Amino acid sequence: DFLCVSLVNGFVQLRYNLGDKTVILQTFQKVHANGNTWHSLKAGRAGNEGYLDLDGINITQKASSGMNVLDTHTDFFVGGVSSLNLVNSMAVENEPTSFTGCIREIVINNRELKLTVTDPKGGANVGDCDGTVCGYTVCKNNGTCQVENSGFSCSCPQDWIGSTCEQSIHCSQNRCGSQALCIPQPTSFSYICVCALGWSGKYCDSKINFFIAKFVGNSYIKYTDPYYGKRDLQYSRISLNFTTNQTEGLIVWMGKGEDEDNDFLAIGLANRTLKVVINLGERISVPLIHSKYSTCCDERWHFVTVVQNQTCIKVYLDEELILFEDIDPQRKYTALNYGGICYFGGFEIGRKVNVVTTGLFQKEFIGKIKDVVLFQDSKKIQLMKAEGYNVYNGK
Repeated sequence: DFLCVSLVNGFVQLRYNLGDKTVILQTFQKVHANGNTWHSLKAGRAGNEGYLDLDGINITQKASSGMNVLDTHTDFFVGGVSSLNLVNSMAVENEPTSFTGCIREIVINNRELKLTVTDPKGGANVGDCDGTVCGYTVCKNNGTCQVENSGFSCSCPQDWIGSTCEQSIHCSQNRCGSQALCIPQPTSFSYICVCALGWSGKYCDSKINFFIAKFVGNSYIKYTDPYYGKRDLQYSRISLNFTTNQTEGLIVWMGKGEDEDNDFLAIGLANRTLKVVINLGERISVPLIHSKYSTCCDERWHFVTVVQNQTCIKVYLDEELILFEDIDPQRKYTALNYGGICYFGGFEIGRKVNVVTTGLFQKEFIGKIKDVVLFQDSKKIQLMKAEGYNVYNGK
């Protein structure tokens, strides 16, 4: 499999192959070759439907029957590759050559790549396209960069300070405690503190302990399974108790949640109904529970268990089997390769639930969670010892 964006005789070309056939899209207009004009380029695919957008002019290749998952398992290359022999002959029109020019603001699946000296795994013959120490976006929050003998300086807009305009003036004298995040509130010329797991109070300076996790919104817990390497991923299981008065919310997401090809098992609420979603590699199953079970939002405790036996999925709500489905009788993918990561309630601050889950769930969970057990473990996982923010004692 591959996905490749290249220049062909001045036109931008997108080629991708998901395992069965190569799709080719090409822009109608050429890019300027004067080296002084920046172009905006968007390229990708949704399933096996491709799209290519150059400076706002869009081309779409309609989906047809066939494979719909890009299975690469390789490094991501920008501008060239370590050896041109690595380039699939179908990925380019002519003999492969490296790119000459400037590239900035690369965003892959809503995550921006840091094009610095230290962040990539490797590279060669790449310099600063700006030609000065200012580079691109050195000054944050619309700050203006000025070259000086000693390097550079940033002229910061109102409400921002710091050597690169990285800090809000409202947080410059903040009293937020251990590991807390300071969130500026410009309209009130103040700030609020978002507490790390295990802390509470206005300034996150009160140590707390809990066995019931209370999620209040913009909350999450990220748990790393220490036994992931020893798990039999063809037979996964998770159970927990939850209570809420909300009609929407992501309760748990077993998976890395980094890009669309990551396996996951998700449990949440959608329109007052328990919703379970499984992705074992290619096919996504979205079982919607019958309306008779829309009693999840009554502030009572409910016990949910999801069992994955290869491609057979069982869901229990309050110890009653409410779903039993084989999501792929062909058994093409049978393991839940979730990377040992479990999110509870939502994702990291700044990552929106509807974006990360591509609309499967609309918002973060507000309510309480307790008694989480993975697989057939004899002990409940200790949510207190995980990573997280804005989670408190549910008592």
